[in-house]
Amino acid sequence: MARTAKKAKAVTVATVEDVVADAEIRSVGEVAAEVVAKPVPDTASTATKTASGTETEPAAETATGREVLIPLNKLKKSPRNARKTPHSEETVETYAASIAAKGILQNLVVEPELDADGTPTGFYLVTIGEGRRLAQMLRAKRKEIRKTEPIRCVIDTANDPFEISLDENVSRTNLLPADQFEAFRQLSQDRGWSAEEIAARFGVTAHVVKQRLRLGAVSPKLMQVYRDGELTLEQLQAFAITDDHSRQEQIYSSLGYNREPWIIRRDLTRMHVQANHSKAVFVGPEAYMEAGGVIVRDLFTEDRGGYYDDAALLDRLVLEKLEGIAAEVQAEGWKWAEASTDFPHAHGFRRVYPHPVELSEEDATAYAAAQDAFDRLTAEWEDTDDDLPPDVDERFAGLEAEIERIDGLRHAYESDEIARGGAFVVLNHDGTARIERGFIRPEDEAPEAEEDADGETVIDGMRVNADGEIIEDSDYDERDTQVSALDAEDEDAEDDDKPISDLLTRDLTAHRTLGLRLALGEQPDMALIAVTHALAAQTFYRGVDAHALEIRPTSVHLGGHADGVEDTEAAKLLSDRHAGWATDMPQDVADLWGFIAGLDPVSVMALFAHCASLTVNALKLPWENHKRRTHATADKLATALVLDMSQHWTPTVSAYLGRVTKAHILAAVGEALGDEAAERIAAMKKQAMAEAAERLLAGTGWLPPLLRTERPAWLDATEADGDAVAVAEAPDAVEPDTADAAEPEATDLAAVEDGSATEEDEAFNVAAE
Repeated sequence: MARTAKKAKAVTVATVEDVVADAEIRSVGEVAAEVVAKPVPDTASTATKTASGTETEPAAETATGREVLIPLNKLKKSPRNARKTPHSEETVETYAASIAAKGILQNLVVEPELDADGTPTGFYLVTIGEGRRLAQMLRAKRKEIRKTEPIRCVIDTANDPFEISLDENVSRTNLLPADQFEAFRQLSQDRGWSAEEIAARFGVTAHVVKQRLRLGAVSPKLMQVYRDGELTLEQLQAFAITDDHSRQEQIYSSLGYNREPWIIRRDLTRMHVQANHSKAVFVGPEAYMEAGGVIVRDLFTEDRGGYYDDAALLDRLVLEKLEGIAAEVQAEGWKWAEASTDFPHAHGFRRVYPHPVELSEEDATAYAAAQDAFDRLTAEWEDTDDDLPPDVDERFAGLEAEIERIDGLRHAYESDEIARGGAFVVLNHDGTARIERGFIRPEDEAPEAEEDADGETVIDGMRVNADGEIIEDSDYDERDTQVSALDAEDEDAEDDDKPISDLLTRDLTAHRTLGLRLALGEQPDMALIAVTHALAAQTFYRGVDAHALEIRPTSVHLGGHADGVEDTEAAKLLSDRHAGWATDMPQDVADLWGFIAGLDPVSVMALFAHCASLTVNALKLPWENHKRRTHATADKLATALVLDMSQHWTPTVSAYLGRVTKAHILAAVGEALGDEAAERIAAMKKQAMAEAAERLLAGTGWLPPLLRTERPAWLDATEADGDAVAVAEAPDAVEPDTADAAEPEATDLAAVEDGSATEEDEAFNVAAE
């Protein structure tokens, strides 16, 4: 039998050689049909037939073209397979899922393995279908099938294994993408399969299925345009952001010469609101969808949560939620509470702030108890490196909340201010509600009391007594004496009490003003208090003239020059700092001088700095070319302050990258990350380039030239001297007398670097520069 097998093998090889010599290419099917037509040797002793008549584990001499079942563990990878790059894990997973759902749809093509002597080893080399073999091996590893699972194969010893494996991968036409998209959609519609079910049957992820389903839902007209080659896949993906066919077709017909995908997306979502917008964050997706809203998802790009397609509905939900919060705030006792999506910066109302109050004995006791419990709990768990137990963590949170609640009681508004004032409830930049209390409308202001010539208190033209009661006008006084008679008797006495003339008053006060100027210029400490008073009186007490220095702070409203600038984190920090000072201010401006004079020097400097900071104006406006010196001074101020704008601003698409040319974008990436990084995005379209640049520049600290600060010379000198100090402290680095001479200055500079220098020292260094 072995000799017969060898002879058959020799005949087969000869046939292959003849085929090659004649340049005749035959398919596996043709060879199989030809072999089947020939007499087949009796293989009863070497093969077992299945119930269906298909042979299992045939002998080596099985004829070419015979379909057989071979155990999985008898199949090996062919060394003569044309595919040298191995199948990816994703591909094998895809095959495995497909086979699990539908079985092997295409037989493997194999040849018997022979040893060096030409004797069959009992194994078979897979010429065509290696991916399917690997998929079955993966399923066997997962215990889905046995290692001896029978695999349907076709034996081919007539064709060259290398050639037919190449033919298998080259002579094929993949299903057109458009057909794939529509076929997946048809499966979903006709059979009711979910994306997950389809994914399981075709060995792809659910996300891929959702992408194909979305593409399959594009307008049939646009799908035909795609088939005709007049739309790219990227453009089709951009249209798939919405299911509205009429909208898709409308945007397509309105496109000009520029059909970039980002332009298509922009036009389709022009009336939508992105999910990371403060309005969407405030309302939340659940509430929005419960109200009937739809969130449009872009499955092909990073959409940051999608797009809210009904902007009007979203605005209504935002306002309703803000109005609900405003009602809760008004319930605190305020006369009014107004809800608005944007803070009305031009409201023109006077604002009051809460003032320090003493805690009640009950609150003070509760605060002390909560603080003591918190300290004991902290001491108990401060050495643990593991996560706190849930009950301990909850206990910490409860104590922190109690301490914070009682701390909030240390400042309160006057009851009269609450009765006359109100609050604004607006949407914050981070999607939270922002509550600003203490605004008093002009019509709600308390009337100011004056004194008449007789020393009587007059409010709104009416005399009132010490109890605030109105004194009725009468011809008789309280002793029933006629007032006119009294006036006649006192005519001579009036000359005795007549005030000095206005001219003399101006004369004397001019001399006094001169004396104040001379004295104030000789006392810098009092000058600082006086200037701080003038600034604070106008900063915190609007509409009240209570300052003696003709210094008028002006603060430019920045919201009119940069959208959203007053809703940024930096603006919030400035607002909190202002509110902190306002809370400490005395209620009556008449007490302001004593308040400032009673502050320690550091606090006076801090208040002065805050008031002065609100007057800074470094805006560059196109019609103010004459302010070049002002801008140069602003640059010097930034240098003296060592301003680092990377702490307050980042280059995003909306803030910068989407508003400059591609050359500017590439220059920014090149400066921050090098030319190689810029070259990687150079071929991208404008929008894609801007988005890629935003991701690349994140965390780099890159700033456009207008936001950069020149490094101060004193800082360079500090670092240089610091290095010198390090060298001087090294053993045997310098002569002893040199080290001693350098020690005082080095100590001061090191203190600046490590933060141990006093504020006065640092201020001196900055001012000296």
